[in-house]
Amino acid sequence: MKTSGMLEKILRDLRDLGGIEASVVASRDGLLISSNVSLKKNAEAFAAMSATMLGAAEAATTELSKGLPDRIIVESMNGKIIATGAGPKALLIILTEPEASLGLILVELDRAAEKITEAMR
Repeated sequence: MKTSGMLEKILRDLRDLGGIEASVVASRDGLLISSNVSLKKNAEAFAAMSATMLGAAEAATTELSKGLPDRIIVESMNGKIIATGAGPKALLIILTEPEASLGLILVELDRAAEKITEAMR
């Protein structure tokens, strides 16, 4: 299977968990690599802005000698944005529904990030 097909399957499997409205794989500099269908219109902006947030968090924690963050979570009344690294080349970013429970989502997000790392090699 091609890399693009593997990434699409990983994102589809995440969406099938429930509670996830949208997910994207982006390069570390915010360029869209793959996205699910529900976010197509704004996927590029979502990827770019989320990559900027994760980059700022990484810079802050590194400057404070706290190491790199595993992920960032931005919570609002209408949902959560979660961004995590997926190897040296990519980020995995999701948008959850407002009532989504993060327990299973975070576990599966970490697994998906590992799969993306392998697919991008």
